[in-house]
Amino acid sequence: MPHEIDAVLLEDALFSLDELAFSCHVSREWIIERVHWGLLQRDDVTGTNPDTWQFDSRSLLRVKRIIRVERDFEGNPELAGLVADLIEEIETLRTRLHASGLTED
Repeated sequence: MPHEIDAVLLEDALFSLDELAFSCHVSREWIIERVHWGLLQRDDVTGTNPDTWQFDSRSLLRVKRIIRVERDFEGNPELAGLVADLIEEIETLRTRLHASGLTED
């Protein structure tokens, strides 16, 4: 008997503020604060109403990283955002290095 599976690629997913907060186990206010501090970007840069904000999968990963730094290292949000920036930059550089064929991975 064939089974159908409905799925959305995480890469293509968009999350509302409430969905992102729920997925990351944080409050709406936590997300809103980090957006206002410039630590999180949203896809709809025109809207100021948080109920209309949309976040992509990169935001989901970034929130999880920021949460980990804040929790594990008792870091303030700005430090956690900086660490997330550095991790993302390292991943980008590794991808570019791998694509150039200069690594043996």
